[in-house]
Amino acid sequence: MIPMVDLKVQYEALREEILKQITDVLESSRYILGPKVEELEKSIAGYHGVKEAVGVASGTDALNLSLKALGIDKDDEVITTPFTFFATVEAIIYQGARPVFVDIDPETLNIDPEKIEERITDRTRAIMPVHMFGQPADMEKIGEIASRYNLFIVEDCAQSFGAHIRGRKTGSFGDAGCFSFYPSKNLGAYGDGGLITTDNEMIAGKMRVLRNHGSEKGYIHHAIGLNSRLDEIQAAVLLVKFKRIDRYLSLRREKARFYTEQLGSIVQCPQEREGFYHVYHQYTIKSPVRERIKSYLYEGGISSVVYYSIPLHLQEALTGLEYRRGDFPVAERTSLEVLSLPIYPEISESALEKVCEAVRKAVA
Repeated sequence: MIPMVDLKVQYEALREEILKQITDVLESSRYILGPKVEELEKSIAGYHGVKEAVGVASGTDALNLSLKALGIDKDDEVITTPFTFFATVEAIIYQGARPVFVDIDPETLNIDPEKIEERITDRTRAIMPVHMFGQPADMEKIGEIASRYNLFIVEDCAQSFGAHIRGRKTGSFGDAGCFSFYPSKNLGAYGDGGLITTDNEMIAGKMRVLRNHGSEKGYIHHAIGLNSRLDEIQAAVLLVKFKRIDRYLSLRREKARFYTEQLGSIVQCPQEREGFYHVYHQYTIKSPVRERIKSYLYEGGISSVVYYSIPLHLQEALTGLEYRRGDFPVAERTSLEVLSLPIYPEISESALEKVCEAVRKAVA
């Protein structure tokens, strides 16, 4: 079976270094908010060219705490995409705010910046773009809109660690960049974990208080916060992988290039615009015969996944928002055609060839 991602092969290559790092943590008896977390925060802030990074318990908490620190509140509106993982909208709803969806670009699968302004009202406080599958959203246009209307930007970078636009990394364009270290991510921990990047030291200070039950020190609480702290063992694992992240991303791009060369004439492959650096957390094709391709892959012992089969505005949990089928036709059509193929740094060329052959047979 060819898996979507093989976490064990990477672990085997890093085993000794990771075990040493974990042993160091165990021997230190510093398990929460210790030196490994501090080192990781400083390293990632430097990598992204921002002043601050704040480690938290998950990517979902990164989104949640960012909105909370920015003062997003009841009856505010936050503009985002209907084609994303559910956590994006959960974070908005946690604040009592209303998600306002904007349809996506059919090529990049990111929020369409040309459609954002028509959704802005006097209640709009923020835009939350998602860098879908590792492809940067058009942050230059989104930034212009946010500046014109005095809106916050919270970037959902859960899938885009290391992606950039003309050298400027995702997570550095907005007021906050929110990352997930879920194990299968391009930079993945061995459990849950997340991080927020920001150039605003005051906002970073608020986030550090909020992640620790609203407490700056001791048992004095300044706000109602969360228990959302990145632990030392996860930080230790991430430090080992972070040293190699650019190499991992380069390998992903090599695998993606192979797919595109082989499949570009028979299915819609991911589009990388000039100056945009895609990091291929997923390699996602589009085809009107998606289900047939998926069946051929399965019969050939090849994994594939549909992200996301139901756009957010049609999810049962969000019926109270009163969106209807047809409101966002590009996202709805995309959900019927997308299929993500196996991709990870260590996947072999023979495995890629097998995937491509199955796709070719399916569309023949």
